[in-house]
Amino acid sequence: MKQISKIALAGALLLAGASTANAGWRFGIKAGLNLDNLKVADMSDFKHSFDPDNRCGWTAGIMTEFEVPVVGICADASLMYTRMENSFRIPVLDMASSTLPVNVASDQTNAGRNFIEIPVNVKWKLNIPLVSRIVKPMIMTGPAFAFKLDKNPVNAVLKAKTCQVAWNIGVGVELFKHLQVQGQYGFGINKVADIVDKLTPVHIKTEDLKVKNNYWTITAAWLF
Repeated sequence: MKQISKIALAGALLLAGASTANAGWRFGIKAGLNLDNLKVADMSDFKHSFDPDNRCGWTAGIMTEFEVPVVGICADASLMYTRMENSFRIPVLDMASSTLPVNVASDQTNAGRNFIEIPVNVKWKLNIPLVSRIVKPMIMTGPAFAFKLDKNPVNAVLKAKTCQVAWNIGVGVELFKHLQVQGQYGFGINKVADIVDKLTPVHIKTEDLKVKNNYWTITAAWLF
């Protein structure tokens, strides 16, 4: 936890320093909402019983951007405090059977995690004659790295990993050269959690269950 806090502080100082050291850099604040959806890959018979639901979280932090003059190619990086919410139904399995029952009893369980998230994007802003001073459409893509701040509860259904990685693609607009509104979809790359053994049928090993997190993020940023 202390190491992550130090990384976050160093990142904030780096972003602030970069924005003032060079006139090509801009610095600002950023906030928004995310919609998370856990996926259990490669085990179709189990993932339907696990039954994850979309849940809404939030994100807020600071952002810096560098734009190459004229061509509209940009790079940006953000340092965000992110709350990711998850909801799923706990399956009740017949442990004496090698297959899942057709009808699985379940209880709704809500879970959430706090992260320090660092998304990095390459963007292209479209300069449209006459209106570019007011509005600029843009497309973007890049990775996002989220470092978990919470400890796993003793009786957690999901044992969350320390870091989760996603690849984002998205679109947005820049208004009046300062306000940026973006919508992105993140494809989960790595395994973000383990499922406890008691929830899996006897013929499935928990290490074979690849739990990934895909999510939508909608943000607004004000750049100075």
